[in-house]
Amino acid sequence: MTIDDERSYDVVIVGGALSGAATATLLLRQNPGVRVLIVEKSAQLTRRVGEATVEVSAYFMGRILGLTQYLNEHHLVKQGLRFWFTSDEVKNLEEASELGGQYQVRLPSYQLDRATFDEEVLRRACAAGADLLRPASVMNVQLSSGQDQTITLKNGEGSKTIRARWVVDASGVGALLARKEGWWKSNTAHPTAAAWSRWKGVKDWDGRELAEKFPKWASAVYSIRGTATNHVIGDGWWSWWIPLKGGDVSVGVVFDQRLVEWPQDDRGIGDRLKAFLMEHPVGREMLADAEFDAADLHWRKNLAYYSTTFAGDGFVLVGDAAAFMDPFYSPGMDWISFTATSAAELIAAQRRGEPMQERVERHNRDFANSHRRWFEAVYKDKYEYMGEFDLMSIAFTLDLGFYYLGIASQPFKMGIRALLVPPFSDWASRPFFYLIRAYNRRFAQIARRRRRLGTIGKRNRGRRCLIPGFTLKATDVGLLVKAMAKWIWLELTEGWHSWREPG
Repeated sequence: MTIDDERSYDVVIVGGALSGAATATLLLRQNPGVRVLIVEKSAQLTRRVGEATVEVSAYFMGRILGLTQYLNEHHLVKQGLRFWFTSDEVKNLEEASELGGQYQVRLPSYQLDRATFDEEVLRRACAAGADLLRPASVMNVQLSSGQDQTITLKNGEGSKTIRARWVVDASGVGALLARKEGWWKSNTAHPTAAAWSRWKGVKDWDGRELAEKFPKWASAVYSIRGTATNHVIGDGWWSWWIPLKGGDVSVGVVFDQRLVEWPQDDRGIGDRLKAFLMEHPVGREMLADAEFDAADLHWRKNLAYYSTTFAGDGFVLVGDAAAFMDPFYSPGMDWISFTATSAAELIAAQRRGEPMQERVERHNRDFANSHRRWFEAVYKDKYEYMGEFDLMSIAFTLDLGFYYLGIASQPFKMGIRALLVPPFSDWASRPFFYLIRAYNRRFAQIARRRRRLGTIGKRNRGRRCLIPGFTLKATDVGLLVKAMAKWIWLELTEGWHSWREPG
């Protein structure tokens, strides 16, 4: 499309991928007649990290955005999370300890080809009434609290200046406003890095070859392993294995730079990535005949960051433009669900004539608290122990149980209103924040002691923890009680040695 100089909009959204297109959809639905312009820098959206959804984002995409039929037709239903552990004693796939579900999942989630998925969400936003300018770049945004914002654009026709009452920053890791305004902060307490690509020829987790080679391994679970997000894990690092419709598999490694030294040599990223994964017996089995896409290789250091400001009277940040924490457990699309829903409501409140100061202050406070507490509870120092089968088995059961009961259950009970309350932002969730943070810290302390003693990974051979699954029923508490009992027993038999050590 073309636009005239000085044309005004109610809302300009910077970025047309999921976070921007979803925000546009909600705005158009809730505010008939609103004028929305989406500015997308690419002529065609490409694949990106964030292929795996979890239960909140699946609810958002399916029941809020109305994409369930599309998702079932064009993408894969995800069968939960599965983890594979190793040690010096583990020689093959069957000997690697396994953590995951015993049965198929009860709540929907999906494995997405983000290129086609994001294009579909963008197409639907435009069909609902949004204008789209692409390819085009936002060169500058001049913010003015409570007034019109000034946006300078550049496309094939040259530079243009437009005005809008609101700017939604959905620019992803580019984080346009946070970087421009000096709000962007690297999370130095979480120095992770990642390398990833898409692969062809990865072995079929559920195929005949592996079933005949490892018959006991194949019959150990009743669910499908291949469409889960499989995690091949080592000390201080993990890798994701996400299948995509059509046969490609997204495979990437994330590691704590304090614990893992990434190979530094003359080989390219892809060759180093494959060599690194082939050191793990599960990776060696699954990638034996696989090839990475040399045109689809990526490397990023210092993944975690956040903005110190999330909104003002005239702008709001959504998705990765607001913060990025860690891809473990796939929280990024949940974050999109909460930020996009809250952004649309913030703008709708202003259009209804409601006072903005208190709303903006609450928005900033809630998302700052949510991001900080989520990181401190779940992710801080998790890489210290994620390679330990026994510690991760307890932590995963507790993490998943509290997520189901406290977060994933809420949209099913309250609908879209639940997405206006980001996790750990309200008083009722505070005790759970302290509890989750407590066991995460304790497991990290125990793992550090094992590392000093040279016993790291000694419990990783030939063990299996298969969880029957969570259902959002009160009976799920039983799984949490059993996991808590295992934690207490761990403290009494081993953990007490590290009680006096610093956290």
